[in-house]
Amino acid sequence: MSVRNLEHLFAPSSVALIGASERPGSLGATLLHNLLAGAFKGEVWPVNPKYAELAERRCYANVAELPEAPALAVICTPPGTIPAIVRQLGERGTRAAVVLSSGLLEARERGRSLRQAMLDAAHPYLLRVLGPNSAGLLTPGLGLNASVASSGALPGRIAFVSQSGALMVGVLDWARTRGIGFSHFIALGDAADVDLGDVLDYLASDGATSAILLYVQDLRYARKFMSAARAAARSKPVLVLKAGREEDDVPAAASESGALARRDDVFDAAIRRAGMLRVYTTDQLFSAAETLAYARPLHGERLAIVSNGAGPGVLARDALAYGGGVEAQFSDATRERLDTLLGPRWRRGNVVDLQGGAAPALYRETLEILLQDPQVDAVLAIQSPTATVASRDVADAIAPLARSASKTLLSCWLGGAAVLDARAIASGARLPAFRTPEDAVSGFLQLVHYRRNQNLLMEVPPSMAGTVAPDRAAARALVREAIAKGRYLLSDPETKAILRTYGMAVVETRRAATVDEAVQAAQNIGYPVAVKILTPDVMHKSDFGGVTLDLDSADGVRAAAARMHKRLGELFPQARFEGYSVQAMARSTNAHELIVGAALDAVFGPVIVFGQGGVTVEVTDDHAVGLPPLNLVLARDLVDRTRVARLLAGYRNRPPVNMDAVLASLVQVSRMVSDIPEIVELDLNPLLADSRGTVVLDARMRLALADRSGSTLDRLAIRPYPRELEETIEWHGAPLLLRPIRPEDGPAHLAFFDALTPDDVRYRMFVRIRELQPSQLARFTQIDYDREMAFIATRPNADGVAETLAVGRVVADPDNITAEFAVTVRSDLKGMGLGKIMMQKLIDYCRARGTREIVGEALPQNSRITGMVKKLGFTVKSTGLEGMREMRLVL
Repeated sequence: MSVRNLEHLFAPSSVALIGASERPGSLGATLLHNLLAGAFKGEVWPVNPKYAELAERRCYANVAELPEAPALAVICTPPGTIPAIVRQLGERGTRAAVVLSSGLLEARERGRSLRQAMLDAAHPYLLRVLGPNSAGLLTPGLGLNASVASSGALPGRIAFVSQSGALMVGVLDWARTRGIGFSHFIALGDAADVDLGDVLDYLASDGATSAILLYVQDLRYARKFMSAARAAARSKPVLVLKAGREEDDVPAAASESGALARRDDVFDAAIRRAGMLRVYTTDQLFSAAETLAYARPLHGERLAIVSNGAGPGVLARDALAYGGGVEAQFSDATRERLDTLLGPRWRRGNVVDLQGGAAPALYRETLEILLQDPQVDAVLAIQSPTATVASRDVADAIAPLARSASKTLLSCWLGGAAVLDARAIASGARLPAFRTPEDAVSGFLQLVHYRRNQNLLMEVPPSMAGTVAPDRAAARALVREAIAKGRYLLSDPETKAILRTYGMAVVETRRAATVDEAVQAAQNIGYPVAVKILTPDVMHKSDFGGVTLDLDSADGVRAAAARMHKRLGELFPQARFEGYSVQAMARSTNAHELIVGAALDAVFGPVIVFGQGGVTVEVTDDHAVGLPPLNLVLARDLVDRTRVARLLAGYRNRPPVNMDAVLASLVQVSRMVSDIPEIVELDLNPLLADSRGTVVLDARMRLALADRSGSTLDRLAIRPYPRELEETIEWHGAPLLLRPIRPEDGPAHLAFFDALTPDDVRYRMFVRIRELQPSQLARFTQIDYDREMAFIATRPNADGVAETLAVGRVVADPDNITAEFAVTVRSDLKGMGLGKIMMQKLIDYCRARGTREIVGEALPQNSRITGMVKKLGFTVKSTGLEGMREMRLVL
């Protein structure tokens, strides 16, 4: 991923239009008109050898004739000319170009596509290319309209990034009529160079952008996208409109998990994991952007509704219930205050009906009471126009509350011309304004969903105490053995052998090649048993009698085995027969049948599936999808997104299941697919869950050859914990573990912070902080291992609990050129060499990763850190900013 030279693309000081024209309707003429009509603050240079002058400006014959290298080149010449033009621009010093021409992928030059030739020409000069087949870009704050849009864009703080040029043109016109402005409007085109991840990285740190809107049709680089999306979503709202929810070509899956993990479900899981918000219409996209930009952060999900009529209030309440929202239940104190204010007209319902003649002051006082109720998290005010009260006056009365209240206030102005002024007043006061009660509730629920997704980024998971450490070597050996034998679809007994290496409870199962072996296996296990036929060619064996339960004798086993073998031959004569699986009967009257599995998505790689299991798994269609790696928080979220979650909590006389065991199963499956790149599909169905724990009844696994290195790094959309970076050293006569930080280290990190002196905290943070906020703790412990690294030095304390002694952190820019470091040692351990150990660990890591330089800043009083890094080869100099010291090591 790279943001290098993107400032020339999105904020250029000069533009050259290569292929400028005066022919009406041509790309060159349209672009020239838009560049000049937008009042661009920099120079615009037309380039075309056919003209001496265009639009009363000198027209240059070629790039070499330009008075200087343009910061940005906009190219709309025939495809065959583009590689040479790009090379000329690079030689001249241009570092960014927009290519609107299409057809570069199909046309070829010397055995390669013109698209590749263009990239090869740009690469030596680090010239960044937007397109080809792009509709262009706009930066309204600079007056830059380098697009084919028929109208420009208003300036604003929303960035819109589109993979569709046609949608770009339509949305621009639509947004202009509604007064919606933009910081940037970008059409990616074919994204041969600058892609969605690059643009997200740039916009995440763009001070002119407060919200990012994405229109996505397809993704190619999931790891890059997820890293950029997670980083951007931590700093500002990112909203996504995804096209192509229905699948045209669904490949056949060898497992139920593979069939359940639909592409759109996987995309949903990715958006959720990144902390972004998905919407489903263009209207919702801009509505949500305004709502998120204006609303206060939600601290809960309870909505109170105020209306000047019963009907609109009830409609809002119905929409809230239908959308799964939570209606606020007022406190006794609030009800008493409303009794005093409203008198007999107050019906003491959860929708406060002020009735038609409600005065503006009454609206304001009612809202003030509700906004102060600790049992209310947000308030929706609905106003319908009446003959006696002007909507404008109501808006004037309540709009100031949007700024003064600590909670979110939403408004709905029901009507047309009569409420236009009220909507304008509300929007001007940054009070979200909606046209219907249903739209207003939908906007509130978008806030709720966004809050939930953000919480997944911020919540610190507990440690998995008591979880069996996987025997990864044994699991990999079993997988290699199966592949060596040419076995890629593993049977139930083979799969369970691998599951056991990850500490998962499985029903005792034995494989039998013949009927006699099946009888012997049953006697060894002990009756009653279940017998199942083994064939890799039929997924649902129970459909043809391939499963028989509760067999309590040798004769019963013999008869059942013979019967199912005969049945297989009759119904599926081409199916391969591989023997029988004999397993102990697992009995629990209170057990739930679940499915836990894994599948391989074409874009996002391995995904985890959870839901209601058993033979009806595809009929009930009650499942959720998540991206590995999972921790307990993410596993809990996966469970909570299914309907079966409510049953697992217990009902009537049925006790709740052991949720810890269910979550541990999900985490262990996540670890397994992260550790073993050969696993492409996995089914645990059913996984029985009751109050005692979980046990796997049936399992199957599909394998495929991994790449030569067997690496998981490029396979997963989110890089898993890098276990290979763990290192144990001797420190003062005892072992000390140096390892990357994990989300589960939250409690230990909090204890580490609490053990720092105020001066040490100030040396690290540059300000005095008494305690870490939950968001800060999550940010320090939940890192993207693809972009940053934090090593901790840890050992068990006297009670056997792991404690953190020091932390070394390094964050690289997206181009991996410069990495910023920080090292902190627990205050009572300073002067014992830990700082140097952590610093050397960071240097070794950055050097191995190819980082060019490591930099850091220190307060002038922090002589200990500057003295230590000088010994390691750093240069230290004063920056002049309050005596701050800049530390730099070129690698």
